[in-house]
Amino acid sequence: MSAVTKEQVESAIKGYQEPHLEQDLVSAGCVKDIGIAGDRVEVRVVLGFPAKTVAQTIAAAVETAVTGLDGVAEAKVEVTWSVAAHSVQKALKPIDNVKNIVAVASGKGGVGKSTTAVNLALALSAEGAKVGILDADIYGPSQPRMLGITGQPESNDGNTLEPMNSYHLQAMSIGFLIDEETPMIWRGPMVTQALEQLLNDTNWSELDYLVIDLPPGTGDTQLTLAQKVPVSGAIIVTTPQDIALLDARKGLKMFQKVEVPVLGIVENMSIHICSRCGHEEHIFGEGGGQTMAEQYGVRLLGALPLDIAIRQETDGGKPTVVAQPDSRISEIYGEIARRTAAKLSLQAKDYAAKFPRIVIQNN
Repeated sequence: MSAVTKEQVESAIKGYQEPHLEQDLVSAGCVKDIGIAGDRVEVRVVLGFPAKTVAQTIAAAVETAVTGLDGVAEAKVEVTWSVAAHSVQKALKPIDNVKNIVAVASGKGGVGKSTTAVNLALALSAEGAKVGILDADIYGPSQPRMLGITGQPESNDGNTLEPMNSYHLQAMSIGFLIDEETPMIWRGPMVTQALEQLLNDTNWSELDYLVIDLPPGTGDTQLTLAQKVPVSGAIIVTTPQDIALLDARKGLKMFQKVEVPVLGIVENMSIHICSRCGHEEHIFGEGGGQTMAEQYGVRLLGALPLDIAIRQETDGGKPTVVAQPDSRISEIYGEIARRTAAKLSLQAKDYAAKFPRIVIQNN
């Protein structure tokens, strides 16, 4: 029996399509080392996205592929992950201590964008990433209520703010600084300035991902984000009906125009399941998110049902991913989080931190 070669092992691994990356691990650059000792093979896989809940499944799939080779008696596969900083808009520099900023946007209000943003952040955290969430909706901040946070952030130096913490998330919102019922009667320039301050004057601590919950629409705040905030990618949240999709397309096109990659679309309230009889009905239409994804060549990251539990849990300050971590809905949020991070991991990396800073001194 002849010894197996590295090329044969690579070829076997290529036969397994990793579902989140939608490609094989060799092509994605995730196979870092292959060791062969007689009829034993060791494979080291380093994913570019957090995968705490699926690492064993991926390892088992690779193991099965490799042990299927003639000449292999045993395969040992180690799967870990390392989140890299990815490139942002050309004129901007990444923010200190934040590897990647992911914007969650919608063309119109009422499609469940904030609920999606907070559950996405919590799902990324559950996968093993360090995650923060910035509530960029100055007029209607909802993250303090959704995360069950009360009180005000501390400032140790009088100039910067310490993020609030809830369920292992670092969070910042204008809602922490004002009374919940106080209206923000501000013009556009004040709003954009507030957004920049909340982002830049918060002492974020070594984040893999900062999820930004944007206000609906394509106005001042979104433009500021596109022009002044180093965003690695954006997610568009929509519901299936035509009127929501019409506005979601505008949001998607806005990000394309300002060269922010759209990581995919989340279709919210895609189906209603009757809590009494189990009857399923597409009350807002069917397949709109999938059609839009195909039209613009982006990925449908996931479709979420219209479920009373999602609303009750976020209103109660304990979103679904932490309230019911083993539920089908949490499973969908987890899948959306992994697909989002996997898609981002395939983009160009930011190497600015690797280059030494040149300082010229007059001696």
